[in-house]
Amino acid sequence: MTSYSARIPVKSRREIEQMREAACHVAEILLELRERVRPGVTTGELDEYAEASISRRGVRSSFKGYDPQGLPRYPAVLCVSVNDEIVHGIPGSRELHDGDLVSLDFGVSVDGYHGDSAVTVPVGEIGDEEQRLLEVSRRALCGAMEVMGPGVRLSDIGHSVQRCVEGEGFSVVRDFAGHGIGRQLHEPPWIPNFGRAGRGPRLQPGMVFAVEPMVTAGSAEVSMMDDEWTAVTADGSLAAHFEHTILITEDGCETLTRIEGSH
Repeated sequence: MTSYSARIPVKSRREIEQMREAACHVAEILLELRERVRPGVTTGELDEYAEASISRRGVRSSFKGYDPQGLPRYPAVLCVSVNDEIVHGIPGSRELHDGDLVSLDFGVSVDGYHGDSAVTVPVGEIGDEEQRLLEVSRRALCGAMEVMGPGVRLSDIGHSVQRCVEGEGFSVVRDFAGHGIGRQLHEPPWIPNFGRAGRGPRLQPGMVFAVEPMVTAGSAEVSMMDDEWTAVTADGSLAAHFEHTILITEDGCETLTRIEGSH
């Protein structure tokens, strides 16, 4: 984990343009992937499509081969987490079924600069409570973006997410968090989705963050699968995950991974 006290990189204009290009590729491919989520499709087929799209565009996967200390290299370009899987689900032979919730987490780099985004989508028809989980999780991310801007304290982001989520009776996952992003997929700072407001450094123009509420319908407790990557809810409850790459500007923020039709 990166503490609030870690130095937060401020990007140059050139670096921001590289990140804006990477983020656009991420948003466009995610939008295409969402259209391919349907009953009968396997998580591996979604990964294969994403990898082919990366190849066609001449960009690089941010995820495949990623090797944080102590873990095996991540084997795919896409994270596909289904139902009680919170994050980092490894694609494979699992077939999607009507009523599932599927989280797609995806990133690419352009000339060494990364973009990162995630969205949770329904497979076919889902129930009212599942729909409410998606809406609250999406609203939590939107609310966090609304408070982001120059001079805002870093902890105000997580405080906004927690207030939105817990106010609706859901839980925020505390074992994983958002992060800075740039030349590295994960840069300082660690951005938890909870906490008191008014703490940590003030945001400055040129800082770029990947903000990603991870929300469960039950307990916030997490269990890890034997693959050492897939995180699931300890109580088997459903989970949702939304993420955007966000640039702090002179007068607010710009969501680099948002395009027409995206979340």
